[in-house]
Amino acid sequence: MRQVSVNSLTMGDVLGKTIFSSSGRILLGKGVKLTPLYIAKLRDMGISILYIEDDRFDDVIVEDVISEEHRREAMEILEKSTRSVRLGKELDGFDLKRIINKIVEEILFKKDILVNMMEMRSLDNQMFAHSVNVCVLSTILGKALLLDREKLETLAIGAILHDIGKVQVDPKLIAKVDLTAEEVETLKTHTTLGFEDLRKRKDLNLVIAHIAFQHHEHMNGTGYPRQLKEGEIHPLAQMVAIADLYDKLTSDHSNVKRIMPHEACEILMGLAGMLYPLEMVRVFMRNIAAYPTGVTVKLNTGEIGVVVDQNLSMPARPIVRVFDESDFGSNVVKEYNMVEKRTIFIQEVLS
Repeated sequence: MRQVSVNSLTMGDVLGKTIFSSSGRILLGKGVKLTPLYIAKLRDMGISILYIEDDRFDDVIVEDVISEEHRREAMEILEKSTRSVRLGKELDGFDLKRIINKIVEEILFKKDILVNMMEMRSLDNQMFAHSVNVCVLSTILGKALLLDREKLETLAIGAILHDIGKVQVDPKLIAKVDLTAEEVETLKTHTTLGFEDLRKRKDLNLVIAHIAFQHHEHMNGTGYPRQLKEGEIHPLAQMVAIADLYDKLTSDHSNVKRIMPHEACEILMGLAGMLYPLEMVRVFMRNIAAYPTGVTVKLNTGEIGVVVDQNLSMPARPIVRVFDESDFGSNVVKEYNMVEKRTIFIQEVLS
């Protein structure tokens, strides 16, 4: 399979990965042949990228870090919890801990982890998909930093609930792009609102409330709500902050324009040591594929190809399969393993 822009879809393309709603319901299943109606529907849902089947890439497998089942279940539980909080009830801590346990277990079980898939997000599931992905990314970082199981689970729960305070903010404000200064300040209150709600929970570690409180704090004191500085911010909140920014940069429907992982990594490195701890950012980037499997790229040789595999030792130097025509001719010319071919590099991402 390969990744394409929704604007590049043609009638008859076959969906390579299932697309889910916020409640975990299947919107379009893997293997569905796309019609003009389906393609128009995908655009209406706000989906910008997806994966399609392609005979020339039958051997290319694009894997998520966690199973579709666990991701779907986490989004469903998060939606139910959010609904409960909106109605003035308490979120279901038992169900939440159960799915977090599954996610942490799955991540711990994997020997080598490289995030090499970009999510297909619709407008309706942005908040839940973001929270689940921040949970997954934070847990990967925590594992790489050798946190014990108890701390990993605290980190994962704090990450999935980091934006729970937004439930008490006007949804129109959250969806709005051009905010006034007053609206920005209102939106910022989600950190305090989340903290006040979570700290009352006897069944949750108090650190979880502080993750919600501090995930927008910066080492140089420019963050909010308390302008904390280096040494004053909880390390688990800093891990969530890194994952939060990376996911916002690489996904649709946040308050910033979607960019590719290699660009997001450059931004994170630029902020390392200033907003976020340098070593945390370095470790995080070692687990991110700069050029995800399935993307179409242009090389400095002028050739067009598709990323077909990754090098765990060097996430920015993948394996690229090159074809004889820019629109993918039928004959494979060659594959470049960019760890071995040091003079070849990716000039541009086309998909």
